[in-house]
Amino acid sequence: MEQTEFNRPKRKKKRRNGTLVLNIILCVIALGALTGCLLLLLDNHRLKQQDQEVMAQVEEPEPLVLEPELMEKTYTEEEVQEMVVALAEEAAGEASEELLTLIKQQLVEGEDFSAILRALYTKELLVIAEGNYYFLPISDTLKKHSYEKDLFILDDKEILTYQDESGNVLSRKGIDVSRYQDNIDWEKVAGDDVEFAFIRLGIRGSSEGTLVLDTTYEQNMEEAAANGIDIGVYFFTQALNETEAEEEADFVLENLEGYDITYPVVLDVEAIETKNPRTKDMTKEEWTKVTIAFCERIKAAGYTPMIYGNLRTFLLMLDMEQLEQYEKWFAFFRTPIYFPYEHSVWQYTSKGKVDGIKGDVDLNVCMKDLKRVDQNE
Repeated sequence: MEQTEFNRPKRKKKRRNGTLVLNIILCVIALGALTGCLLLLLDNHRLKQQDQEVMAQVEEPEPLVLEPELMEKTYTEEEVQEMVVALAEEAAGEASEELLTLIKQQLVEGEDFSAILRALYTKELLVIAEGNYYFLPISDTLKKHSYEKDLFILDDKEILTYQDESGNVLSRKGIDVSRYQDNIDWEKVAGDDVEFAFIRLGIRGSSEGTLVLDTTYEQNMEEAAANGIDIGVYFFTQALNETEAEEEADFVLENLEGYDITYPVVLDVEAIETKNPRTKDMTKEEWTKVTIAFCERIKAAGYTPMIYGNLRTFLLMLDMEQLEQYEKWFAFFRTPIYFPYEHSVWQYTSKGKVDGIKGDVDLNVCMKDLKRVDQNE
């Protein structure tokens, strides 16, 4: 028989309360230990980024010049630890038992500190950059996506699909590649159910600002097309102003000639960590103007422009209010999705495995029909 507050022995209730307090204490201790581990992980991550910088200057995040309103919402790791401990202490009341259970569940499942914070602060978006934590309110004015989190299904091969309630797959499987994937066997890639690929066309250097074509671009374009894969391209920007952004767009358009581009042309907007990169002092407004200038040039040429980025890109670097009209490709390497705003493609892992590619490759799921119709048809 289920016991109620009226027939439960008082001795058991005291024991239950004692157990709850003990759980809270253990939880606080665990959270403190987890935070310490987080600090060590952050230090190791910084060292790892420094090593990777020697090999690839354009792949990693870089410090930002943040707007004053964002700085007011910035917290250090120590301040965040105090916030979480305070939350755990609040759980001493039975009304907060659900919160305590959530924290314990996250710890048991091996989630890191950021995942726990995101589960706790559901009315804000958490961005971690340069060791600081930014808690940003979810905008009421920006368009939201309509995806149901539970309909993103990750199979036993770590392939993500978006399905309807009957289990029918509504999404498409894709990859993005560059010279880091070396020689690709595109016939095997196509045989592994890859339907689209974003191929890196090139970059602008982070120091001198030279426009550089990716060394594997032409080979990847030709062989991907020959194997029936829909193709889009992306360009890593380091433009300082609208003039340079248009220069980048013209460079892209020049190198698209002769290829059948059926997927979007993407501007890769990311902060990078190099010594004194040319974009280090750019403001949110300047980044936004660069992005618009590139996208408008691409759109005028008859292609679909798209913006690639992560939480830092879309929430700290760019003014999303000015970019509503453009397609977005979002990078976030865990499930469930943690981005409420409209986006068409989700890059969900950098550790994917695909036949025909040695080593890791970025995997993407596309939830929208992005295929471009040839204007000449």
